[in-house]
Amino acid sequence: MTAAQSNIFETSTKAVDLRQQVADLLPLIEQAAASAEQNRKPDDAVMAALAKTDVFKAFVPRQFGGLEIDIDTFIDVGLMIGEACTSTGWVSTFYMEHNWMLAQFCEQAQSAVFEKQPFIMAPASISPNGKAERVDGGYCLDGRWAWGTGIMHADWVILNGIIAGEKPEPRLFLVPREAVEVEDVWFTSGMRGTGSNDMVAKQVFVPEIFSEPLKGMSVGRGQGAEFLGSPCYRHPMLPLLAVAAAIPALAAARKALMLFEQRLEQRTLYGSGKKQGQSQSAHIRLGMATAEIESAEWVLRQVGQSLQQWGHSDAICPGSERAKLRLMVASVVRRCRDAVMAIVEASGASAHMDDHPMQRLQRDINMLSCHTVFDLDVAAENVGKLRLGLDPATPV
Repeated sequence: MTAAQSNIFETSTKAVDLRQQVADLLPLIEQAAASAEQNRKPDDAVMAALAKTDVFKAFVPRQFGGLEIDIDTFIDVGLMIGEACTSTGWVSTFYMEHNWMLAQFCEQAQSAVFEKQPFIMAPASISPNGKAERVDGGYCLDGRWAWGTGIMHADWVILNGIIAGEKPEPRLFLVPREAVEVEDVWFTSGMRGTGSNDMVAKQVFVPEIFSEPLKGMSVGRGQGAEFLGSPCYRHPMLPLLAVAAAIPALAAARKALMLFEQRLEQRTLYGSGKKQGQSQSAHIRLGMATAEIESAEWVLRQVGQSLQQWGHSDAICPGSERAKLRLMVASVVRRCRDAVMAIVEASGASAHMDDHPMQRLQRDINMLSCHTVFDLDVAAENVGKLRLGLDPATPV
């Protein structure tokens, strides 16, 4: 067996083990979904249980004890968690992907972190809401970042800051969780269980090794990617981030479809005395929703395959391709959202009671679909502009 074949076999075996580890936790995750929403943060016991598995080691480099899983496995695991709880799935896929981001930092940064702990549990904000000033040995960082997914159980945070100068340079900074303040602002209609509160840095010193230019990282060519030499870290970043964020949307749609199918056998239509499952319109609604959701999953997995191909390529994924992949993922989320809305519309008023998971799925996916990476208009505009040889409207 060659070294490459051995790595594939080892990765496949670990992927099977990882799926089983997650499967064992699904009853706990699902049982805690309602309380996570009520408490406006991921459930403590659930996050502790997930941290005892290999889930968050998914994109940690092998040389530091990680798995370097393929994207199909990433999707599989994220779907399992997300079907049990959309919010927990959202935090989990981001925790997984943010270890990929740390692997873009220099060798010294990776060694400093991964030799002390097997993975990080970190929110990451790529919005340039911070300002960084060069000082002896590193940088001084100030700023406020919203949407801190994962901040409630974090040990590190990854923040974007602009370095002042003639040509402002966005960089990502790895900062210990205790160095930032958390402001409790997460009062939302959906995705309440993520606890995605604001993060504030005030004159935080960041050593040089814990900073990485966003430019190289955005195309999978950060210092760490070059050092590791693994295809796993040569994907373009924004499409990978979009996949991580889309997995819980697909999971919510799959769960809604399952609940709807069960409901058709139980719900009696008013005035008819018949089960809804006997209705032709219900058959059509179920069939159309199935087609939409399974088609969305097929597209998402195709995007994952494209990312893996770029990981194995020496060429950098061009902006036009990155924009197209993001648009494809945004369309996946739109289709999932619309499918859930169609399902809920045919599920009757009782599906909107607080104790029914359908209403939470509807609120969660409606809010989730508003994430900036899924802005269909902007994503489509970028694709159109790049096809005409123009500059994109937003970074790709």
